[in-house]
Amino acid sequence: MQDDLFGAPPVPVPSPAPPPAGGPARKRLARVEPAPPDPALQALAQTLPARLWMGSSSWTYPGWAGLVWDRDYPDALLSREGLSAYACHPLLRAVGVDRSFYRPMTQDQYARHAAQVPEDFRFVVKAPSLVTDALVRGEDGRGLQPNPAFLDPVLATQDFVAPALAGLGHKVGALVFQLSPLPRHLLHNLPLVLEKLRKLLLAQPALSPTAPDGVLAVEVRDPEWLDPAFEPHLAAVLREAGATWCLCLHAKMPRMERQLPLLRRLWPGPMVCRWNLNPLHGAYGYEEAQREYSPYDRIHDPDLETRDLLERTIAGITGAGQNVYLTISNKAEGCAPLSARALAEGFARQRESSAR
Repeated sequence: MQDDLFGAPPVPVPSPAPPPAGGPARKRLARVEPAPPDPALQALAQTLPARLWMGSSSWTYPGWAGLVWDRDYPDALLSREGLSAYACHPLLRAVGVDRSFYRPMTQDQYARHAAQVPEDFRFVVKAPSLVTDALVRGEDGRGLQPNPAFLDPVLATQDFVAPALAGLGHKVGALVFQLSPLPRHLLHNLPLVLEKLRKLLLAQPALSPTAPDGVLAVEVRDPEWLDPAFEPHLAAVLREAGATWCLCLHAKMPRMERQLPLLRRLWPGPMVCRWNLNPLHGAYGYEEAQREYSPYDRIHDPDLETRDLLERTIAGITGAGQNVYLTISNKAEGCAPLSARALAEGFARQRESSAR
């Protein structure tokens, strides 16, 4: 035991009593620590295109222990405190915010997210279903009645764009209006829906004064939007509004190569992509993928075709000076951080081959 500063002999100190439940020992659990630094990941990060922001569709998965977290944490704690540790991962420079789809988030909630990440981090945020679903649904997902707020421009601003911009600031990457599957009568009248969408997009405040990298994006879950006769009209509306198409890599939609022509119609411009569900599971296989892939700690079903096309497309778009926002679900291959690593390894191979 060390003497005090004045040379007096130390006074014996009794051993501390065990901390009470909920005391200091519990407080140690209120912080989530990142996985130890991995030099291989840090080297891979150097090979990524500077204009690529890649990440997961969320961050609340205990199964990522050793990959993103230093150990296993409860999912509730990860939801509340895990974003800072997630943002320490060298490859994960973006994240999707899906909870906003189920309930509008406030400016303060967005600001809390923004405060936990570095300045060059970006968010891909989904608009509330209150605005993007044509039906009011029950807990089982079945449509109960028409939604009078569907594609309401004022609500879109008030409950989504304005608070996201104010809370996230320049860290806004993409604000995504994901339109839920439409009821049959609206699918048969897509021009009407497109006109409502046009009015909504044009009514939103400009993103660039607050978020120079920000973009509005539209995602759908009905392949009819990509009908060759309708696609030019969709592209014209997106171009007029300064918005873009969000590539939806989901079994309910055509494969990525079929969606790229629409993106070409909007060129030059950014790319927004949400890699959601492995096509092996079919259009309604979300629960099946969840069951098979949980706890999301390894890749189960590599989708090499999608990886290859993503690598080539991203290289071309970022090489032309445009931004790319890519979020990856655990349901894409089994483990989003490992899918991100596989893509990064693909970019590293591209760089090596071009240097030869």
